[in-house]
Formats: sequence, C-alpha cells, structure tokens
Amino acid sequence: MEIRKKLGTIEAILFASGEPVEIFRLSQSANVDVGSLPSMIRLLNERYDDQESGICIKKLDSSYQMCTREIYAPQIREALETKKNTPLSNAAMEVLTIIAYNQPVSKGFVENVRGVDSSSVVNNLVEKGLIEEAGRLDIPGKPLVYRTTSVFLRSFGLTSIAELPSLSSYKQDEQLEFE
Repeated sequence: MEIRKKLGTIEAILFASGEPVEIFRLSQSANVDVGSLPSMIRLLNERYDDQESGICIKKLDSSYQMCTREIYAPQIREALETKKNTPLSNAAMEVLTIIAYNQPVSKGFVENVRGVDSSSVVNNLVEKGLIEEAGRLDIPGKPLVYRTTSVFLRSFGLTSIAELPSLSSYKQDEQLEFE
C-alpha cells in the first residue's frame, strides 16, 4: 500500500474512533509497522499545519487521538452551545493529584491521605472522565482502585503520566519558605 493510502487509512481510523486508539492496534489495523507510525503521524500533523487545519493528532500515553486544535475551542463551544466547563474544586484537584501520583489507589487511600470522606469527589471525577476504575485490590473487601484516564492527560496537556512534575521539587520549595 502506498504511503498516501496508509496515511489516509490512519486518518480514517482515528477520525472514526473519536477516542484514543492504542498504537499497536492502530498499526495493525492500518497495516503499518509500529516503528514507522510516529513518522506517519508527524506527516499527517505537518499536512494539517500546512493547511491551517482545525484538527491535529495527539499522542496520549500509548495511544493516538484525533483532536481539534485548542485555538478553536471558543468557536466550537459556541457552535455546539456547550456550557463553559466549571473549574474543578480544590477538593477535586486534591483528590486528582493524589490519584495521579499514586495510581492505582482506592477511595480509602485517598480518604486516609486527605483525612475526610472523598466518595462524592471521586464519583464526580469518574463522571467527568478524568479517572476510571482500574480493578480491585486483593485484600478483604476487595475495594475498587482508580487511575487517571486519557481525558486527564488531554485536559492537562500531558502525553504521559511520567510528565507530571516531580513532588520532590515542591517539597524543597516548601522547606525554603519555612527556613
């Protein structure tokens, strides 16, 4: 299959999916070598840049997703008449931080760290698609554990959870303030 057809196939799969597609699955479905997939995605993004397109392809952990460009968000919101997303509360940001840095974790772990009931906050983050169930712990009661999602990565402009800032740098900053 010539390269233009392969690029078209990748583009069609990502467009039709609307969700992140695992790299292995995308390469297999498009009949493209996994090693050459990043350069093909780069070619598609260059094409979109050259045409000043409203779309791009983003890498999210071990997946790719076709997305709209951030600069068009206001127009998209207006056209779709969506309400402005309400910012996350301090409690939600705290819970999200605990989960992101310690995942997978149970509600009990989050509540132990925070010192307060966090059930409603965790449920709200699940509804927003920022976290998801990631199985159960093999301990009595078998509590659910949670992890962040590709929506979390996209919302915070990350390609991988490894891009989260180091907590040690924050601890050093706090120590300097109190010295």
